[in-house]
Amino acid sequence: MSRFTDALEHILTTIDARKGGDTTASWTAKLLADPRLAAKKLGEEAVELVQAAALQDRDGMAGEAADVIYHLLALLAAEGISVDAVAQKLEARQEQSGIAEKASRSKA
Repeated sequence: MSRFTDALEHILTTIDARKGGDTTASWTAKLLADPRLAAKKLGEEAVELVQAAALQDRDGMAGEAADVIYHLLALLAAEGISVDAVAQKLEARQEQSGIAEKASRSKA
């Protein structure tokens, strides 16, 4: 198993363990209790990732990408969206080119 996969598994396990937890003691529990906060933080981290990319700061990009992934997974959990549902969407999109998939979404 890759380090990335291991890290994702750890994050998912931690998020699951923090559901319903003390929001004063756990940032993850706080995000899970407030999907709007989770969405706001995801947006902030995404902007920081783009800024690091614009500066060609590879180390900064890696750190911000980690933040984006964590906050994305927290937001999905806060909204009750499983990673399996996301995987299903990804798998469906593998059946066609990215250009064709994007075109099909813009027509809908």
